[in-house]
Amino acid sequence: MFRRLWSIVRKEFIQIVRDPRTLAITFVMPVIMMLLLGYAATTDVRNVPLAVFDQDRSPQSRELLEAFAATDYFQIAYEADSEADIESLIGSGAAKTGIIIPPDFGALVTAGRPAQVAFLIDGSDPSVAQTSLQAATLIGQQHAISLMTTRLAATGQSALLSLPVEVRASVWYNPDLVSAYYMVPALIGVILLFVSGVLTSTAIVRERERGTIEQLLVTPIRPWELLVGKLAPYVVIAFFDTIEILVVGTLIFNVPISGSLPLLLLLTGLFLVTTLGVGLFISTIARTQQEAMMTAIFFLLPNIFLSGFFFPIAAMPVILQWITYAVPLRYFLDIVRAIVLKGVGIEALWPDVIALAIFGLLIMGAAARRFRKSLD
Repeated sequence: MFRRLWSIVRKEFIQIVRDPRTLAITFVMPVIMMLLLGYAATTDVRNVPLAVFDQDRSPQSRELLEAFAATDYFQIAYEADSEADIESLIGSGAAKTGIIIPPDFGALVTAGRPAQVAFLIDGSDPSVAQTSLQAATLIGQQHAISLMTTRLAATGQSALLSLPVEVRASVWYNPDLVSAYYMVPALIGVILLFVSGVLTSTAIVRERERGTIEQLLVTPIRPWELLVGKLAPYVVIAFFDTIEILVVGTLIFNVPISGSLPLLLLLTGLFLVTTLGVGLFISTIARTQQEAMMTAIFFLLPNIFLSGFFFPIAAMPVILQWITYAVPLRYFLDIVRAIVLKGVGIEALWPDVIALAIFGLLIMGAAARRFRKSLD
């Protein structure tokens, strides 16, 4: 039995090695996807181009602009000569934000009277606009408090600055709020879903296209041995890709691995039962490799968009939030992020583990049964 099983595994490995496109997808594509998504798919908003129209040009206005420039949220990119210039810069997309300082700004600040400035934001990109709005509001408040502190200290009334309530915030697990720490671990699930699902479905369909699957069936090899032999190489490849992503993510993006690596690999194997089952199921309904590829992509896209990889599930409409419970990738992303970032153990992951186990048994069981029938 083991000799027959090993012959199938060895045959599948030889086919993978002889196909340079499959090798590229298997080993190179995960690194490329991680680098592209790790750098590009980021929620960090930094160095937003800021256009300035300073009509006052006083020490007070320069001090305000220095407060904006001191942060890494804004970069003073343009000095405008009129409000029309500000409008043109924002309209063309050269600047995402603009600030207009009135001509009496310095005089009002010196006199201790309220001084207002206009801060304009390009709302065509909501994520940049929201971050810019929050940052501008916070910078303005901090600058106002600084002016009040200086003014009251000069009059000997600094004791009036004591606040009755102080909220001290503390950020756990990702104190610097680096988006790569959130995205890179999740790429393990996305890449495993892609590699194991697509490659498994096309590999089995390829045997049917070439007519070699009928040749295998006339040998003493049993259907379950053919099934295990075809899937085993992709399990090995999937684990290699997992380690590859963790190593590159740690070296390039400095993602800390806080939890147990053996636990992560164990639960990755549980997730692979689901993804391989999906690939196997697709292979039973597709007749050509192109059809298998298109069917796999049709399955992959909803999984990625509804799993919480790009968009928070809590921000989705209620109907979509219910649909996400039928997405296996959702549970694995919770698991991998919790292990890598939070360092939690199995005791905190039981709901997701049980959900993955149920999905794995149902999908793999249905796929294996349909696969055996397709061979008969």
